[in-house]
Amino acid sequence: MDATAFEDLAEKTIESLFDSIDEAIGDDADVDLENGILTVELEDGRQYVINKHSPNQQIWLSSPISGAAHYGYDDESAAWVSTRSRDVLIDVLSPEMTQIAGRTVTL
Repeated sequence: MDATAFEDLAEKTIESLFDSIDEAIGDDADVDLENGILTVELEDGRQYVINKHSPNQQIWLSSPISGAAHYGYDDESAAWVSTRSRDVLIDVLSPEMTQIAGRTVTL
């Protein structure tokens, strides 16, 4: 994928995550998107950080539940897939947001 396509796809993905997470748990957390960095601060002080890493063409996640992971875009599955575990980004985040919200969250 060329750099421009990565930038567009990563930005759209992070903006979509912001909208979905804010709608799902915005009452239970401070959800903010600034300069392409999505932060979700939970009431107990734990924090998620989701951002793009352009040199590696990855989206990086720092989660207080699952830890840190890097996701590269997989054309075949049309999803952001972990470079280590092969987990899909939204398949990691959805159950974590469900746990936080206490109700089913689908991203």
